[in-house]
Amino acid sequence: MTAAYAQIPQPIPARNDDAPSAGAADSQPSKKMLWSGRILSGLAVLFLLFDATVKVLQLPPALQGTAQLGYPASVVFPLGILQLVCLVVYLIPRTAVLGAILWTGYLGGAIATHVRVGNPLFSHILFPVYVAALLWAGLWLRDERVRAVLRARTAK
Repeated sequence: MTAAYAQIPQPIPARNDDAPSAGAADSQPSKKMLWSGRILSGLAVLFLLFDATVKVLQLPPALQGTAQLGYPASVVFPLGILQLVCLVVYLIPRTAVLGAILWTGYLGGAIATHVRVGNPLFSHILFPVYVAALLWAGLWLRDERVRAVLRARTAK
């Protein structure tokens, strides 16, 4: 039983910014990394906030775009609310990883929709991939927990 327990990845301890730790220089992103991450995340957040706002307000472009994708207009408002909830979860530092995961799922559905209706590859089908890449790259640059998980996975 001890050998099986040793293989289970242990949680990363919560970071206490007041207490020095071994390798503290490694765990803190540089100012360039932090600001680059904030900028990338900010670009994605601004786009997603705009998209959610257009849906919540049920503006004609959102209604028309949704109809062109084969969905009824009645889904526009709930989708906008869902986007706002995902944004809030992404913007709270403690839940940012969960927010990125939720956004990845949402954007995966957008990809499937664009594939289903036969939209162009680079401008429509892959656009949600670009947004997700901004979300994850921004999070990776500004959050040591994400870098630690990805380092642990690539080391195997």
